[in-house]
Parts: sequence; C-alpha cells; structure tokens
Amino acid sequence: MKRHVFIVGSKGIPANYGGYETFVEYLTKLRQDTNIQYHVACKVTDKAKMKSKQFQHNNADCFNIFVPNIGPAQAIYYDIASLNYSIKYARRHHLNKPIFYILACRIGPFMNDIVRRVHAIGGVVYVNPDGHEWMRAKWSKPVRQYWKYSEQLMVKHADLLICDSKNIEKYIQTTYAQYQPKTTFIAYGADVKRSVLADDDPKLLNWYQKFGIRANHYYLVVGRFVPENNYETMIREFMASKSKKDLVLITNVEKNKFYDQLKAKTHFDADKRIKFVGTVYDAELLKKLREQAFAYLHGHSVGGTNPSLLEALASTRLNLLYDVGFNREVAEYGALYWSKETHYLANLIEQTDALSADEIAKLDQKSTKRVLDAYSWTFIVSEYERTLRVN
Repeated sequence: MKRHVFIVGSKGIPANYGGYETFVEYLTKLRQDTNIQYHVACKVTDKAKMKSKQFQHNNADCFNIFVPNIGPAQAIYYDIASLNYSIKYARRHHLNKPIFYILACRIGPFMNDIVRRVHAIGGVVYVNPDGHEWMRAKWSKPVRQYWKYSEQLMVKHADLLICDSKNIEKYIQTTYAQYQPKTTFIAYGADVKRSVLADDDPKLLNWYQKFGIRANHYYLVVGRFVPENNYETMIREFMASKSKKDLVLITNVEKNKFYDQLKAKTHFDADKRIKFVGTVYDAELLKKLREQAFAYLHGHSVGGTNPSLLEALASTRLNLLYDVGFNREVAEYGALYWSKETHYLANLIEQTDALSADEIAKLDQKSTKRVLDAYSWTFIVSEYERTLRVN
C-alpha cells in the first residue's frame, strides 16, 4: 500500500539553494522505498512562470503554489495555501493515512484547525521545528515573539516532531514538557563526494586570481551574514592573530547595514588579509574552495544541524568551531573549538597555523569519518523512510 507524504515549507524542487530545498531534493532523489509517494509544494511568485500546476521531479508529485507579494507574511500564506491544497488532494483521492510534513514553525496560530482537518481524513501531521528561529537577531522583537508563540503551538498540536539535532530535541522535550511532545531525531545530511574540478581548472584559478588568493593559504567562512553567526568575533580575532594567511568570507553583504556597522567597529578594510568575496552559487566551485582552504571557521550560534558545517567537515581538513552544543554534537572530536573570550580564537588560529602535517591529517580523518558515519544522505534518507513507514 502506498504511503503518501506531503512536504510543505520548502521553496520546492529542483533545489537551487537553501537547506530545506536541498533536503527535499535528496529525500526524493535517493528514495529506496517505492511504496512511499512524495508530494512536494513548490513556491511560485510570478504567475507568468507557472506553466503548469503539477509536474514530476525525482518521481515526486510536485505542485506549484502561487504566492502574492505580501511582504513578510508570504511564508505563512505559502504554508497554509500548500496545506489547503494538500488536504483537498488527499480527500479527493481517498488517500489512506496520509502524512503532512511541515518544515519550520511559521503557522502555529493555524495549527489546531489544520490538525483537526487532517485527522478528519485519517492523516497525521509531522513538523520539523528547525533551529531557534525566534532567537535570530535579524527579527524585530514582535516578530521574535510571534516565532516563539508559533513554535509553542506547532509543538502542542503536532503528531510527531522530527528534530535534526539532539540538542533541539532536548530543548523541545524540556521547554514544552506540559504537552508531552512525541519527538524523534533524524539529522540533516551532507554530500561527501569530492569536487569534480581539478586543481588546475581554469574556473578555480581565475577565481583565485580575481581575489588574490592562494590554495591552502586561507581560512574560509561560508554562511549568512547575520550577527548570530559571530562574524565580529571571527574578524576581530583573526585581525589580532599573527597569521600570514587570508580570511576569505563567502557571504552576501550587498546593501547590508550589519556590514557597514562591522566595518566601522573593526576597520577590517585596513587589513589586507580580510577578503569579502561575495557569494558562490557554483556548487562544484564552492566545494573545491572548501577542499583547498587551510581551515574553516564556523561561528553559528543558533540552529540545529547546520548544512554549511556538515559540508565543511566533509571537505575541509581543519575546522575551528564556535563552542556551542549544536556544533559539538555534530563534529565531536573532529574539530577544534573556540569561545568569544578575547584572544581565545586569535591564539587558536596561531596554534592551528603551527600544526604538523600529521596532526592535520588526523583531524581531517576524524571529521570525514564523522560525516560518513552519521550524516551521509543515503543514511539520512533511510532513517526518514523507516520513520515514515512505522508512524
């Protein structure tokens, strides 16, 4: 008997960017159990580009949902419209015990009604609570309050919460103990294949030449340019270090107030080692840049299993991580850790510069093995299929 799973909350597939989109791409592409039929909501903001309502990708039934330009409320509108479509589809086709899997906690105030309607047709509602979205500095206080309230109601009404971090699962169980939430842990995955680009590929060499960068002579940062990713600490501490390497930051800083504030605070523009190089959307080039970095700096302080961390652990030989539970859970003994204490990271960078080839090789082996053992997409997909069959 087919098990129908409706996935709501990602921007859709084929995936061009984003953690949830990549997750859905691999979940459908690497499907082993043909008795599971995925239905994936795909966001469309331009009606002219919406050629058809439904299409197939990775043997998944994908359906387009048009979302008008209504500002920040777009995400809430999209999730509710996707669920309305999905519930109607399941009812019309008399689907047996359908699963509705909602990614992120945006629609808490509407959750009671949604769950009631799903239960009425014999279905269940699963939720991926993501990381602590309500803690992100980019949101105003009223928006953070909404996120927290929405999270509470999502947890209260969900039939199952699938957490991509043991720390997130512990937080859900502790914070919302009064609801006795049913949870399970399934991590996010990582692509462990090496880049197809050769060391002398013109694309790579031209990129290096453009920014004055040398292979194996730079510390790398990849991630959203937001305060909770500790850019200020990483930049300030690198500037305080005696490292002769560069600090290469792959992130989007265009029209970003945080960038101007950071420049005024640290005067990083006076240090030739600090190089903001914009974004890199070429997946193979980005993977190669990770592989050829001397080390990776990771400052994320909010969230669960972070995709950029997994990719770094799989690709980069040395990884220096902000010491927080989420990051230690993922990397374990395959990384070095730093705090925000003044001079701590600067000293660690200098110590890292002095590591022997043997010490680097051992850390590289540990980090790669950690990803292969616990975070390969093949393993993650098999865990999801087991959960979707059982529950």
